[in-house]
This record gives sequence, structure tokens and C-alpha cells, in this order.
Amino acid sequence: METILYAIPGFGLAALIYTFIRSAWVTKQPHGNERMSTIAKHIADGAMAFLKAEYKVLIFFVLIASVFLFYLGFTGERSHPLIVVAFIIGACLSALAGFIGMRIATKANVRTAEAARSSLSRALTVSFAGGSVMGMGVAGLAVLGLGSLFIVFYYIFVQSTGADTNGIEMEKALEVLTGFSLGAESIALFARVGGGIYTKAADVGADLVGKVEAGIPEDDPRNPATIADNVGDNVGDVAGMGADLFGSYVATILATMVLGREVIVDDNFGGISPVILPMFIAGMGIVFSLIGMLFVRVKEGGNVQGALNLGNWISVVLTAVGAYFAIHWILPETMNLRNFDFTANDVFLAVMVGLVVGALMSIITEYYTAMGKKPVNSIVQQSSTGHATNIIAGLAVGMHSTVLPIIVLAAGIVLSYSAAGLYGVAIAAAGMMATTAMQLAIDAFGPIADNAGGIAEMSELPKEVRERTDILDAVGNTTAATGKGFAIASAALTSLALFAAFVGIAGIPSIDLYKAPVLAGLFIGAMIPFIFSALAISAVGRAAMAMVHEVRRQFREIPGIMEGTGQPEYEKCVAISTKAAIREMMLPGAIALIVPVVVGFGFRNVFEDTSSAEILGGLLAGVTVSGVLMAMFQSNAGGAWDNAKKSFEKGVDINGKMEYKGSDAHKASVTGDTVGDPFKDTSGPSMNILIKLMSIVSLVIAPHIAIDRTPAIPEAPVEINMDAAKASPETGKVTDKEANTVVVSALAARK
Repeated sequence: METILYAIPGFGLAALIYTFIRSAWVTKQPHGNERMSTIAKHIADGAMAFLKAEYKVLIFFVLIASVFLFYLGFTGERSHPLIVVAFIIGACLSALAGFIGMRIATKANVRTAEAARSSLSRALTVSFAGGSVMGMGVAGLAVLGLGSLFIVFYYIFVQSTGADTNGIEMEKALEVLTGFSLGAESIALFARVGGGIYTKAADVGADLVGKVEAGIPEDDPRNPATIADNVGDNVGDVAGMGADLFGSYVATILATMVLGREVIVDDNFGGISPVILPMFIAGMGIVFSLIGMLFVRVKEGGNVQGALNLGNWISVVLTAVGAYFAIHWILPETMNLRNFDFTANDVFLAVMVGLVVGALMSIITEYYTAMGKKPVNSIVQQSSTGHATNIIAGLAVGMHSTVLPIIVLAAGIVLSYSAAGLYGVAIAAAGMMATTAMQLAIDAFGPIADNAGGIAEMSELPKEVRERTDILDAVGNTTAATGKGFAIASAALTSLALFAAFVGIAGIPSIDLYKAPVLAGLFIGAMIPFIFSALAISAVGRAAMAMVHEVRRQFREIPGIMEGTGQPEYEKCVAISTKAAIREMMLPGAIALIVPVVVGFGFRNVFEDTSSAEILGGLLAGVTVSGVLMAMFQSNAGGAWDNAKKSFEKGVDINGKMEYKGSDAHKASVTGDTVGDPFKDTSGPSMNILIKLMSIVSLVIAPHIAIDRTPAIPEAPVEINMDAAKASPETGKVTDKEANTVVVSALAARK
């Protein structure tokens, strides 16, 4: 057991070693001429300035939350003050994951632009190398942090005390470890929301004034918002995404571990084989992701999407094969969880279900968001009749795109549960997330390529350079959308596992919707994703409005700006996005953290027949269902709008007429893309963090609001003296009425 426990953080350490080696390789690549380096420095400085400002604010949040957790650690039998240590480490590693991604992205962007001067193949190699640094860095930090803390807490609470691995001490160890996930998801939410507000405020301002009003290209150096736009690609799509998937990765593994503690087993690992398994599969996934990365190559004029898909499928297939042997090595032949019997083969089937669901979700999302497919083409065609019909078409595509994913997700839940019960659902999510390093590498290469195209445009490099970066960028848009679909699917399965863990720790027998307070909690929970989205989208709107006014002012007041002789004031646009993002991210983030605490502690002993834990369970159910649907709708609608706009760059056939950039139909598509921007990059991707974070907060407070799980002590039998009963004078026998009177008297006397 000790060998396998220490091997888990070893996987994470190996990933970090790869990260440093690959990062050094990217840094050594040529970074172009002086103008390219200057522009890249502006982007890097703006990105780091935002990150520093964001982290300064988050330090105060971490301190306040630590005080609350420290108090809880002293007040619960199943908790401990060490939860604060786990929380702080989780928050720091989540922030570090975003920082690693930001650093490599701001180095790889200019080097990708320089590589694109020679070939598409070279540009893909550099941009994907940058993405792989981020992917392996995030996975490495997650596995190293979670594996190391588990070893420490297992020794402190279980091994050193000689406690039973299925007892309260093991439950305490995992409850303390939950703090690590809470810290990771908290930082992820603020990073995703803040980064999303930043990037979309800049993007909307740059598009509306630059493209539509001034009629200049997207990354034209005359546009004052173009630097802020490129900075936004890094703070939202790289740093925010890195923290997001770090939190998702940790939450998925932890949920499976918490349920694994309840599994009744007779194994060679001291009874904790179901707890160890998800961490070990995650560690193997790092190795298999690394192997898959080696196959991501493309020849000049080749299929970039095909190269990425090949690497991804190799990782998935290897993970499936590796999981089979790991499961049969670690787990015993038969197990039981909450009266559900299952075998090691059943667990493997659940993992396979998770891998298939993840793959299908990516394929379906690609269909609804990729250029050339029917959904995006429908938006393109309806752009010909104006802005309103473009918006109508995009909304319809987004809503329609929820049908197949939900059916696939529902089937995945049923099949994984049928295989191995609630543990099957959790391990299916863990299997799906095993290749996170590969998924994130594919996701992160997109923003790097997008930045490279911007640098090429602003540096006035030859036309073929921008054409090569545009090929990478177009693929990056699709991979970003499919990555969001993958993240949403994993969030749904993880939230169900976290919900099951919460129910177990809180001691709730079931969520009874016949109870009015529980039903009320369900409705309130379903409302939260809507108000959360409204706050995030409104924040983007307000920040974008300020950006539009600033860009218009500069076009109006700076002499020679349109002729190229005047110098735009890029730093003012960067400052607008930074201040808006920091200011506006707090309220949406607070909702996810405060609502479960208010419901859990505020409604204790309020209702006679309903506990606060049951009400909170209803709330979580509502948040999960509503949040998953909102995430799919917004992410897919935004992705479809974006690629509908990009379709005009090569020209589209509308009613027998070719339409290009600058046409009225293209302007309508820009409006749709602008509406979709906060959908796909701010509120949409934040949904999966929202539902997981609320579940994790509930899991942390569960021991403190739990229904009493102490078995009732059988009462002594009631002694009934039937001699005291009066017989009937007629029959000489005791009547039923007299007998009942004696029994009631005896019960009343004891009471």
C-alpha cells in the first residue's frame, strides 16, 4: 500500500518536470523582430498586471474563508482545524496553475507568430508545446497536491491512531482533504468570472468600434482596444481555464474518494482501495496524455484538427487499457456500497462509460459549433436578413444543442450507476477526467494561436503568416467549444457524486420533494444559475460600454490614429478591463460560497419535520440540473455565433451570392458574436464551477448540519399488569376495552 500511495504524487512530480523542460524549450524558440517583441511585451505586462491585481483581492478572500473554516474545524466531531491548511494549499496551487498557463502563453504567442513565418507545421509545434506545458502543469499540481495531502492526513488521523479505515477517523481525514478542493474551486470561480469579464469587455469594445464602426481588421494596431483584447485571451482563456480545470480535476477525484470510503471491501490495501483508485487512474492519465502529445504533428497543408484528434484518441484508448489493469490490481473481486453489490469488472465498465460519454459530448459539441456544419450554417444564412434574425438563430441553436448532450449524460448516469452504483457514477467522472492534461493542452493552444495572429497583424507580417495562424485559431475555436462540453459533462457527473457524498455525510435518507421546504429549496437552486449568469453578463455589458466610449474617444481625439501616424493609448483600455473585472467578479463568486452556508446553518430547527440538510439537498439538486442546462446552452450558442462570424472570412454562399467580411450579413454576424461572447467565455464556462463549488461547500459544512446518525437505543419493554383489569360481571372475562385501558395507563406511566 505504501508503494502505491507514494507513486501517486510521483506521477504529479514527473508531470511538473516535463513542464519545466518543455517550458525551457519554448522559451529558446526565436521570438521575431523588435516590433513583435514589443507588442508581445505589452500583452505580457497587461496580463501579469491583471493577475497581480486579481490575486491581491483573492488573498483577502482566502484569509476570511480560513477564519470561518478554522472555527468549523473546532466545532465538529468529524472535522479538524487542519482543513484550513488544505484550503490554503488548494487555493495557492489553483492560482499557481493559472500563473503557469499565463507565463507560457505570453511567451509562446510571439514565438508561434515567428514560427508561422516558416510553416504551419512549425507554428502548431510551438503553440501546442505551450498548451502542453499548461496541461501537464495543471494535472501535475493537482495529483501532487492531492496525493501528498492524502498521505499526510491518512497518517495523522488513521495510521498513527490505529483507527479503522472505515471509521470516523478516515471520514475526518477526507473531510479535511475536502478543504483542498474548496480552495481550488473558489479561486477557479473568481479566476474564470474575472478573466471572462476582462476578455469579453475588451473583445466587445474592439469588435463594435473597430470592426463595425471603423471597418478595420480585428487586430489592427490602430484599434486602441486590441492590446486589451489580446491580454484578455490570456487572462480568460488561459489563466481562467487553467484554474477551472485544476478545480474540476481535484473535485472529481475527491468526490470518488469520499464515496470510496463507504465501500465495504476486503482487499490488500487496508480497506482503502476504492479511495486510492481514482488518484491512481489520474496519475496514469498523465503518462498516457504525454504519450498522446507525441502524436500531435501535421505536415504543411495538413489537417490540424485531425492531428489533435489523433493525440486525444490515443490518450483515451491508453487510459481505458491502463484502467482495466489498475482496477483489477487494486480492487478486490466483490464490493458493496449502500447495499449495492458490484465487482471490479463493473467498475471498469463504469470507467468505460465515462470515457464514452466524454467523447460523445465533445463530438456533439463540435457538431453544433464547428464551421461548415448545419447549425452554424443556419446562423450564417439567417444573417442575411439582419441582426435580429442572426440573434434568433443563435439562441435557437444554443437551446437545441442541449437535447443530445442531456440524453447522453442521462444515459451515462444510468449505465454507470447500473454497473457499480454511486461509486460507478463517481469513477466514470474520474475516468473521463483522467486525460485532463491532454484536453487542456488542446484547449490552451487555441488562445496562443489567436494571440499569434494578433501579433502578426499588428506587426504587419506577410499575409501568409496570418493565414497560417488563422487556420490554427479556427481549430482552436472548435477545440475550445468541445473542451467546454467535456468540462460540463464531467461537472454534471462530479456534482452527482459530490451530492451523494453530501447525503451520506449529512445522514439524509432521501430528498423528499413532498416536503414543502425541500421543494422550495429546489426552486431556489434552479434560480441561482440564472441570477449568476445575469450578473456576469451585465458586468461584461457595463465594462464593454466603458470600453466602447474610450475607443470612440481615442478615434475622435487622437490626431492621425486612422492614418497610422497617431499612437493609440493601449494602456487606458487595459486599465478599464482590469478595474471592471476585479470589481465585478466579487458578487457572482459570493453567491456560490454564501448561499449553501446560509441555507445550511440558517434553517436548522426552523421546520419541525424537515432538516436544513434536506433543504440544502433540494437546493443542490436544483442548481445542478439548471446549471448544466445553462452551461450547455450558453457555451454552444456563443461558440456557434463565433464560428458563424468567422465563416465570412473565407466567404459564404447565401442564396447563390458570395458574402465576405464587410458585408451587411457579416456585420449582423459580428453582432451575434458580440452577444455570444459573454455567453461562451464568461457565464457559460463558469456554470460548471458554480455547481461543483456549491456542492463542495455543502460537503464541508455537512458534518455540522448532519442529522443525528447515532442508532436509537431500544427501550425496555413495558410491563403490563393485566391482573389490574376488571373482568366483565356477565362473562367473567377481561374485555378489549379494559385491556386497552390498562396498556395505555402503563405507557403513560413510563412516559
